[in-house]
Amino acid sequence: MRLVTGNDLLTGDVTWWTGRTWSRHIAEAVDAGDQAESVAKREEAALRVNAPYVADAAAGPAGPVPLHIKDRIRATGPTVRPDFAVAPAVAGAGRWEI
Repeated sequence: MRLVTGNDLLTGDVTWWTGRTWSRHIAEAVDAGDQAESVAKREEAALRVNAPYVADAAAGPAGPVPLHIKDRIRATGPTVRPDFAVAPAVAGAGRWEI
């Protein structure tokens, strides 16, 4: 599974490609597959997201699970203060089970 992620241009929030738009919630991300790089380039050129890149993930019971620790941290929010974390969009999200 290949996810496209980047940062919101106005807020700097981590965002995930949903197949139509961007979401702060990784549970709404879709597998961009072979189109991942072209989605990232197109969305950056259209000024809808900053610094997009492709992140490998696996399907989990509550949605995609990033395989790299960097992207797991990006999906849940800052590690310094839990009150800054991104609230899950769906019940069970945030548990990293594959």
